[in-house]
Amino acid sequence: MSSSATLISQDVEDYNESENTDDLEQTLVLAAQDADARSNELQTDTSYREEVEEEVAQPEPQSTSSYKAKRKHEDEEPAPKHLKTNEGQAVGRTSEGYAKVVATHYNLLEEKGLDERSKSRIVYMRNFHNWIKSMLINEYLTKIKDGKKHNAPVRVLDMCCGKGGDLLKWRKGNITHLICSDIASVSLDQCRSRYNDMKERSSRERNGGNIYSIEYIAGDCSRVRLREKYTDPSMKLDLVSCQFAFHYSFESLPQAECMIRNASECLQPGGFFIGTIPDANDLIARARRADANTFGNDVYQVHFDCDVNKPPLFGAKYNFHLDGVVDCPEFLVHFPTLIKLARKYGLKFVKKEKFYDYYEQMKNEGRQLLINMKSLETYPPYDNTPLLGTDPGDYIHAEEFLKKEGKNGKIGTLSKSEWEASSLYMLFVFEKVKNTWNTDGTPVYDI
Repeated sequence: MSSSATLISQDVEDYNESENTDDLEQTLVLAAQDADARSNELQTDTSYREEVEEEVAQPEPQSTSSYKAKRKHEDEEPAPKHLKTNEGQAVGRTSEGYAKVVATHYNLLEEKGLDERSKSRIVYMRNFHNWIKSMLINEYLTKIKDGKKHNAPVRVLDMCCGKGGDLLKWRKGNITHLICSDIASVSLDQCRSRYNDMKERSSRERNGGNIYSIEYIAGDCSRVRLREKYTDPSMKLDLVSCQFAFHYSFESLPQAECMIRNASECLQPGGFFIGTIPDANDLIARARRADANTFGNDVYQVHFDCDVNKPPLFGAKYNFHLDGVVDCPEFLVHFPTLIKLARKYGLKFVKKEKFYDYYEQMKNEGRQLLINMKSLETYPPYDNTPLLGTDPGDYIHAEEFLKKEGKNGKIGTLSKSEWEASSLYMLFVFEKVKNTWNTDGTPVYDI
């Protein structure tokens, strides 16, 4: 990996993604039946597991077969009170699961100004992730507009919008209308304040022009049907974005289905569902390599509360500590399961990519934006500018790159510790397809 940033190689094994196993088929059928019956438990098959071959970077895939999950079409789906792991042990949960924990966590997060954020140990990694989001959003807004008439309206749903960190991206994308939804009411208030400030600044600019309209929805996207809360429930969306939050929905099957339905329900054919999540394969692989439920470095730490050798499809809980801040409970997203559930709601899988792969793909197109957003740390640093990395080996990869290329100049990079944290993440893209109708009025998708 070369050019303006040097990516470290990942010395971890990937655990196999069972594209479509018989165990997965049986598990989802049982789980769907239980959800329909409003059972208090989610059944998972005891034989499900995914193995890692010792010292093999890319193990051979396991044998697979297709799955079908049949369940009754309902508007509201209750969450199970307990989630049974594949070892038969129930994980205690309230009737609302971890929703209150998540909401409280984000409501209590302090709003920090730009100066304060610039002092963070992981400021460059955060900026790099922001660049990834910017490129992803721009890529798919461009695809959408290319398929529309000139100046046709573009409507977007930002699920789990947080404090509105992507508001400016939507403005630069020249969208028409934005729906912001989030579980944390305080975060949503901050989002509203940011939008009002942006709108006021826009009105004072010489060529500010009109800014997109907006509406806000406070609620858990994994438990509430968003369409019922839209100003116009018949509205058709062009893009749905869920950044660094979709994995919370994999606490249970009903929550995952609710989240996917919210993404798909008002998305018109040809529209896209995009998002960013931690890579479950990588998380499991690193835990297994460490032979412990906890692993990390001076920037991040991950602690699993489930058996990493037998992770359940849903409710595989872990805690992610980043830059000294303890995050709320998160859940692994078993991606083959996500693909299959998405099909049910008319979402066709397009792609998934690790952040470093997407960077390699988009770095030339987004080079100037990388600079503008200060997404990479300069190495060697300029005079009187300290490096953020404190570990002795944090910049060995950058030194080796400069030696290999025979260069004496400077390059942009992240510290090794930040690359290790950043490489845990991936992006995904789904596309909404056209449907026909069954005699009972339910949609049928040819995927």
